[in-house]
Amino acid sequence: MRQSPTILKTELLAKSSHFQIEALHLQFSNGQRRIYERLNGTGYRSVLLVAMPDPRHVLMVREYAVGVEGTILGLPKGGADVGESYLEAAQRELGEEVGLHGARLTELGDLTLAPGHLGHRCRVVLAEQLSPCTRLTADEPEPLECLTVPMAQIPALVASGELHEARAIAAIFMAMGVLAQRS
Repeated sequence: MRQSPTILKTELLAKSSHFQIEALHLQFSNGQRRIYERLNGTGYRSVLLVAMPDPRHVLMVREYAVGVEGTILGLPKGGADVGESYLEAAQRELGEEVGLHGARLTELGDLTLAPGHLGHRCRVVLAEQLSPCTRLTADEPEPLECLTVPMAQIPALVASGELHEARAIAAIFMAMGVLAQRS
């Protein structure tokens, strides 16, 4: 088993309300030293929902993503408020983003994105047995377009490049594993 490097020093390079950029001075077990920069979170927790109205469909949303300066196809998601569990946050986000309530919520695990440079995890939640609820006030600047997508269509959406958000693809894959185990 590999030994983790020793952190010799951590420098704060910049900070915003959601992120901080740090330089970590590391020493590896073989004596090599390196400086790595990382974008570290400031305690922000988030959930990503695989909301399934039935076993053959998933709810997806189209929304503007400033990181790529365009509209993307993804899954409902959002932040967990202070003191809110991941399941409570998932239920709230489901109501805000798609106007539904999930009678069955299952935590599937965490996803990381670029863990070599980004210190953030996202909890994936499978939402099933969906029913309409009073749509909660969302924090998005404009309404999201909600689509019911057949699971069988996911590979074609990925192949065409229409679905390229890695967390969404991985979360759907995680849900498929759980659903396969049940049958």
